[in-house]
Amino acid sequence: MAINTEIIKMWTFSMKSNPEKEILSVLLPEEKILACYKTVRDQAALTNKRIIIMDKQGITGKKIEVYSLPYRSIDMWSSENQGQLFDINSELELWTKAGHFKINLSPKCDIREFDRILGNAILDK
Repeated sequence: MAINTEIIKMWTFSMKSNPEKEILSVLLPEEKILACYKTVRDQAALTNKRIIIMDKQGITGKKIEVYSLPYRSIDMWSSENQGQLFDINSELELWTKAGHFKINLSPKCDIREFDRILGNAILDK
């Protein structure tokens, strides 16, 4: 398998949050949110089935694009904890059937929580 290293989408999550109505509105009846994070104005939820990212667009943020990334489409992932001094963010990279995604996490977010959720969802199948 050739690995595509070109990043097609990137987000930076700043802290945990409660899910907004747009995230809740796309959940399936048996789907549960395991963790929810926010960016400056966007939000992401890791559920027991997928990663949902709500991307508010435009000046007002009324236009919203929702990305849904089923765990079954993730071929590989890597995580890197934050370093010292100038390297303040942790990084998570996902290689999927759709392409390569990158998520930066502020020090307020636990990169190992992402690892556990991904590992549980992907490897337990």
